[in-house]
Amino acid sequence: MNTETFNPLQVVQRQLAVAAQRLGLDPGIYELLKEPAKVLEVGIPVKMDDGSIKVFRGWRSQHSHATGPTKGGIRFHPEVYLDEVKALSMWMTFKCGVVGLPYGGGKGGIRVDPRKLSTRELEQLTRKYVDSIAEIIGPEKDIPAPDVYTTPQIMSWFMDEFSKLRGYNVPGVVTGKPVENSGSAGRSSATARGCMFVIREAAKQINLPAAGTTVAIQGFGNAGSNAAKLLNDIGCKIIAVSDSKGGIYDPNGLTPSDVIAHKAQTGTVVGLAGAQSITNEDLLTSNVDILIPAAFENQITTDIAKRVKAKIVAEAANGPTTPEADEILFNKGIMVVPDILASAGGVTVSYFEWVQNIMNFYWTEAEVNQRLEDIMVKAFKQIYDMHTNMNVDLRLAAYMVALQRIANTIKSRGWI
Repeated sequence: MNTETFNPLQVVQRQLAVAAQRLGLDPGIYELLKEPAKVLEVGIPVKMDDGSIKVFRGWRSQHSHATGPTKGGIRFHPEVYLDEVKALSMWMTFKCGVVGLPYGGGKGGIRVDPRKLSTRELEQLTRKYVDSIAEIIGPEKDIPAPDVYTTPQIMSWFMDEFSKLRGYNVPGVVTGKPVENSGSAGRSSATARGCMFVIREAAKQINLPAAGTTVAIQGFGNAGSNAAKLLNDIGCKIIAVSDSKGGIYDPNGLTPSDVIAHKAQTGTVVGLAGAQSITNEDLLTSNVDILIPAAFENQITTDIAKRVKAKIVAEAANGPTTPEADEILFNKGIMVVPDILASAGGVTVSYFEWVQNIMNFYWTEAEVNQRLEDIMVKAFKQIYDMHTNMNVDLRLAAYMVALQRIANTIKSRGWI
């Protein structure tokens, strides 16, 4: 498989520059937004189960607080690095701007493989990380959330540790918590549900009916597995899925609940009875109507893009398509629903959770899902209108919609 990669910070800076130029914005806007406003790097010492001390590297990046407190997930991953965290915080600013949330973007990361830690070690790592960044986070400053390899349980430890430091409960310091610990109904499926809503709207634009529409999903974590269930529920046929260990394919359609149960039992989707084994490259280039990259950055490269057959690519992951690949897909007439829109359901329901925490008044799952649908459908329409009116692809249209909102706020605050 082509190993073409791009520095994600350079990618998002390039996207920002193009959008700013197309909108004719004051160059000062780009200067304010091209780098995060604040980045904290910390060493996190943890006493391991064997008695040794290990120090893990961690970061928290706060891109912009022009429109409100910063907001964004924390990923625990063995290959996370500073520029990735900075880029992800910038993407979060634009993701919040796309759907009109009163947030700027934040992101955190710890370089660790959490699958190799015991529960006690993982809890200690989480609590020590909170201790290290406590001065720069809080409900009015910066609100973390789950991301790659972080869970509601980790968020619960996070909230508990911060509350201990403050001396009182502070549920609004973090979102993505378990429902029983001040979390929001509907949060666990929110990223996938938001993606499903915009896929549905995109499909209408090209007269693609849901019934029988074929789908391939790269990445079968929270977003990918929930997307499989939700799309299956509206009549789509999930014919291929994959995870870090490989993929499976069934032209007659996979049953999402069977795949989820198999992965829970074996740790991978590979080996499901009755399904053929395929590679991630096979999945990305499979003959399907809708392709959902829901894994990591730089998955659709120029080589892959030339062979993509899908009519719609909906980016449930952050930055899965390289810039050159993006251009190839556009020239092929493939509709790319960009990450800052397609994956915005998670931060939208995180916003709902934060609001509920502050009010100490909680909504039903039906209310949450309806509010999410309203926001995602409205955002898609605004972006599609920008795409049509300005003759740009959906990615640039999304950046332009978000950046215009952010720029207006910056100007009204007198920063430019």
